[in-house]
Amino acid sequence: MGSNMAEAHPVGFQWVMEAKARGAKVFHIDPRFTRTSAHADQHVTIRAGTDIAFLGGVINHILTHDLDFREYVTAYTNAPYLLSERYQDTEDLDGLFSGYDPYTAAYDASSWSYASVPMEEQPGRLLKEVSAPYQHGAGGPFIEGAAGGIESDPTLEHPRCVFQVLKRHFSRYTPEMVERICGVPQELFQEVCRAWTENSGRERTTALVYSVGWTQHSVGAQFIRAGSIVQLLLGNIGRPGGGIFALRGHASIQGSTDVPTLFNLLPGYLPMPDVTHEDLTTYLDGVRGRGQKGFWGAADAYMVSLLKEYWGDAATAENDYCFDYLPRINGDHGTYRTVMDMVDGGKVFGYFLLGQNPAVGSAHGRLQRLGMANLDWLVVRDLAMIESATFWKDAPEIETGEIVTERCRTEVFFFPAASHVEKAGTFTQTQRMLQWRDKAVEPSGDQRSELWFFHQLGVRLKERLAGSADERDRPLLDLAWDYETEGDEPSPSDVLRHINGIDLRTGRTVDGYLDLKADGSTVCGCWIYSGVYANETNQSRRRTSRFETGPYDAEWGWTWPLNRRVLYNRASADPQGRPWSERKKLVWWDAEAGEWTGRDTPDFEKHKPPDYKAPAGASGIEALDGDDAFIMMRDGKGWLFAPAGLADGPLPTHYEPHESPMRNLLYGQQGNPVRKVYGRPDNPSNPAPPEAHSEVFPYVFTAARLTEHHTAGAMSRQLPYLAELQPELFVEVSPELAAERGLRHLDWAHVVTSRTAVDARVVVTDRMAPLRVDGRVVHQVWMPYHWGPTGLTKGDVVNDLIGVVADPNVFIQESKVLTCDVRPGRRPRGPALLEYVADYRRRAGITTETGTRIATAGGHIERAHIEPDRPEEPS
Repeated sequence: MGSNMAEAHPVGFQWVMEAKARGAKVFHIDPRFTRTSAHADQHVTIRAGTDIAFLGGVINHILTHDLDFREYVTAYTNAPYLLSERYQDTEDLDGLFSGYDPYTAAYDASSWSYASVPMEEQPGRLLKEVSAPYQHGAGGPFIEGAAGGIESDPTLEHPRCVFQVLKRHFSRYTPEMVERICGVPQELFQEVCRAWTENSGRERTTALVYSVGWTQHSVGAQFIRAGSIVQLLLGNIGRPGGGIFALRGHASIQGSTDVPTLFNLLPGYLPMPDVTHEDLTTYLDGVRGRGQKGFWGAADAYMVSLLKEYWGDAATAENDYCFDYLPRINGDHGTYRTVMDMVDGGKVFGYFLLGQNPAVGSAHGRLQRLGMANLDWLVVRDLAMIESATFWKDAPEIETGEIVTERCRTEVFFFPAASHVEKAGTFTQTQRMLQWRDKAVEPSGDQRSELWFFHQLGVRLKERLAGSADERDRPLLDLAWDYETEGDEPSPSDVLRHINGIDLRTGRTVDGYLDLKADGSTVCGCWIYSGVYANETNQSRRRTSRFETGPYDAEWGWTWPLNRRVLYNRASADPQGRPWSERKKLVWWDAEAGEWTGRDTPDFEKHKPPDYKAPAGASGIEALDGDDAFIMMRDGKGWLFAPAGLADGPLPTHYEPHESPMRNLLYGQQGNPVRKVYGRPDNPSNPAPPEAHSEVFPYVFTAARLTEHHTAGAMSRQLPYLAELQPELFVEVSPELAAERGLRHLDWAHVVTSRTAVDARVVVTDRMAPLRVDGRVVHQVWMPYHWGPTGLTKGDVVNDLIGVVADPNVFIQESKVLTCDVRPGRRPRGPALLEYVADYRRRAGITTETGTRIATAGGHIERAHIEPDRPEEPS
């Protein structure tokens, strides 16, 4: 488990404790000893940001000792498939894969493909700018000819088969190397390997749990890939008690991804159209692809139903179901690029903030506040007057003179919001479960739900534009904005009905996405949620207690898709359709009845037998063989090697964090060679080897949450009892570091990066153990990030310490690991603070180019410079 589950997800941690009471062994791998560690059987202290080296070591241990679940791996993963002769690995290119272009810091991934698949060159620059990997969603990217049979070696002996390439790639990730890079003693590391492998296979399964923090790295997507590889090798995917649990937070993060708040997705992980999509057919060909296996083959039904839901009667076959009304993306429209555009002026004039407090809760708080201070208008909807609503009078930049209240041009509109107990609707939580919440109390005063706000916004804008003949107003005027209301509130259950999908011929809800049609006869707001209102019944409102039902009756809430509790559960049976073991049986093939059955909704076509072989030329669902358990993947297999779709390589590779005190011990390539960097005067980076002067910021910094406070603190710093439980911002340091820097328990200290310095109380604790890393001692410091300038307990903004550098796949910032200095006493105030930090920058030799020369391996491309913040216009 790589998360502080007890602290940040205490309700979910109940199940870990129940499993432990039944004999499960709990390992906690984390830079800091936490409340989770206290309940674990073993805590493993790791240097922040080195998880791929650790997991790579686990993969190497499995492959070196033949501990993989071979029958599962051969049947259900792409281990037997042969790779292109053009493919070169990081082991050949000193930390780069084949296809790297140092001048755009992007890969042409065509050489990563399967041997039998002809791939055209794919310059990666535009794909990187629009976060294309995120758009592959649950489908996986295209593999030309994936349905036609891929050259393979079922013995797994061929030197170019995925299995052997995996073995070679991780061969240097030995226990010795794990100890040198991560600071984990070899005996402790091997104890983890033994426990994980001994508890996996036919009879047993192991679960991997990670929290949001695993995504907040410049290699975050590859952390999760590495965990997936371990779980696939051990047969822990698609089986009860296995899997990878992404703890998705309390704020319905899963729901915000499914019905997306992301610039490059439409509901249900359909990609947002880009400038190359001239019409609906071009777009759908790009989603379905030619000769692809799996359920994305029915993307036309999902997309047409969505367009019909948006534009109703106005959407017809003749006008491509109003496809042209959708915006087109042409580059990076992510949150950090948008904030930089706000600072630079001329591109962003207005901003809506709903349940977000970027002035405190987002990386590089100063950049966020300067961006908001450069808008025409800002709409804030929240429960309290948060820092993002009052920055124009109380931001740290007021004290330094960078924002002057009288000259701040932003007009802020504050709308008081109803809390989750003051409105009805669904949350979608970690296990993809939609749970309905009834309204407990009426909101007071002028508080309203988001549903009311956006419904009213739509109604009023349509009224204002009613007489318009302007072509650009048609998408708004044609919106099917006809939800039932309860008083002046739109009915949330009616909205859920529309999200579920309705058959226009009968007016009744559809029973699931298999009922959606591409002929315009169904509407559906999110195809993966289809079934949540099956049979005109709100399935998410079901509340049959586990004490009143069997363990698999699944009558509490509703889980997408189709109330399926374990994804890819076809893999819980062997290729012939028999459970791997009686103890772990979940779904199986009933030959007499001619159907898949079992304790969960089978994640497979109900009547397709295990020995089914797809006919030549089939595609989509028809092309899935009877043993293609991974039904959303283009080749029907779980991917140990990603032949396409990732911006930074087909296999996870240990790169040092963007800011690191250490040289990469495995490769000349220091950091992720395609990480997104933004070389700007207002976004400096601390130097990291091979750059000089990294000793100016000698310590590793990491941040996380406290149970008593909630994210940016707006909901907890206002409450007396929570403010009393955690009254002040603090920094945790080891006794050794305290002695080195003259820090005293409960006295003041300040933490410094090239962005700013922040004050905190010192907590000297053994929870932060010094690590011996490659023969030297590395100290880590930890801070919680919930404080800001308003509320009953006030403090400096920890996120102000963090710069903006992002994972190239999903544009999430690296905020869980950076370098810093720690000094006793309080930081300077006002303009003196700017001078103090500028002095650190001078001593460290920092310029706008620090951290942006991201190619550090491979001869002639040594340290090629990248101009990161001027994306090319797509051709």
